Amino acid sequence: MPTFTFSARTTTGVIQAGEIELASRDEVMGYLRKQRLFPIKIEEKKAAGIKLSFGTGITTRDIVIFTRQFATMINSGLPLVQSLDILAKQSENKNLQKIIEQVLYDVESGKTLADALRRQNKVFTDLYVNMVAAGEAGGILDTILLRLATFLEKNDSLKRKIKGAMVYPSVIFTVAFGAVTALLIFVIPTFQKMFEDAGVPLPLPTQIVVSMSKFLMAYWWAVFGSIIAFIAGLRAYYKTPNGQLNLDRLSLKAPVFGPMLRKTAVARFTRTLGTLVSSGVSILEGLEITARTSGNRVIHDAIMESRTSIAGGETISEPLKRSGVFPPMVVQMIHVGEQTGGLDEMLTKVADFYDEEVDAAVETMLSAMEPIMIVFLGGIVGGMVVAMYLPIFDMINTVK
Repeated sequence: MPTFTFSARTTTGVIQAGEIELASRDEVMGYLRKQRLFPIKIEEKKAAGIKLSFGTGITTRDIVIFTRQFATMINSGLPLVQSLDILAKQSENKNLQKIIEQVLYDVESGKTLADALRRQNKVFTDLYVNMVAAGEAGGILDTILLRLATFLEKNDSLKRKIKGAMVYPSVIFTVAFGAVTALLIFVIPTFQKMFEDAGVPLPLPTQIVVSMSKFLMAYWWAVFGSIIAFIAGLRAYYKTPNGQLNLDRLSLKAPVFGPMLRKTAVARFTRTLGTLVSSGVSILEGLEITARTSGNRVIHDAIMESRTSIAGGETISEPLKRSGVFPPMVVQMIHVGEQTGGLDEMLTKVADFYDEEVDAAVETMLSAMEPIMIVFLGGIVGGMVVAMYLPIFDMINTVK
């Protein structure tokens, strides 16, 4: 039986962590709920040894195509088993083909489609499974599958926008780091030797650059080791409940990236919850799933407070307002949606609006980052070059 590690919040807000042996992640969640605990993170503890698997090899695009084709077949009146059989045979992705064949086997063995998909939790998310379960219960599986495909496409588009926005600054920082390292290791020592042979007194900027070069040459292992240790320590700190909360809160307050990340989180939250509610998933289950897929601990906690609030007979919007994470317009529109009974439609409208806001934020960020990065790179490299040429200018003046 697998072992799961978990962190959960009590009704008083205290964080608890531990390990438990149960058959599945769902059973762990059920156990925690019975103990009046709100799950924050549940992970299966990996066994010791070398793991040869490097992922499922199944992309979001593969799942979208599968979902759309599945919806078309169900809508056309094909039986569930026959539809799965056709999809397995025509799938171009061998890994997905094996998954579909396993789902088909489970369905033929008497399991519901949702239960069969839940067993393939590395491919089909909680959101996917719960929406399929709601579709089966309501007899609208084809409609739900089409909504799922649309949701997955929009969500994948949002992720690609964020990744694209991160590429430019990452490349610039990498180039700057490589250029500075190359100058310090290969170029500066040549100038240093030339200045020593000429007996030229070095100005302060040149002395600083030469000292940096000597330090890097002598202790390069310590420099690179410190960088690796810092990254490893940061990742380890992020895995702790408080570390994740602090770093996620810091990321939302970052000068350039913060507003973009906040708008992305709002778009993901409203799109996910709106899709779940419109598909017939209960609001409590929908909020829990949305919290787990939020990607940010601050957003997660705000959503879970809303879940606690609505479980106690209150509204969703009030805890979201208190959190200070969600813009007033979003909170107000959710409040109106609750009052009018059109929460799912209101959430979809907010998601559409913030999708456009994310596009604008990405463009604004790239426009602001480009001159900043150019000045940053030019300042560092140019400053080092000027520092090394200062003694040469002094030598020329002396000769005159």
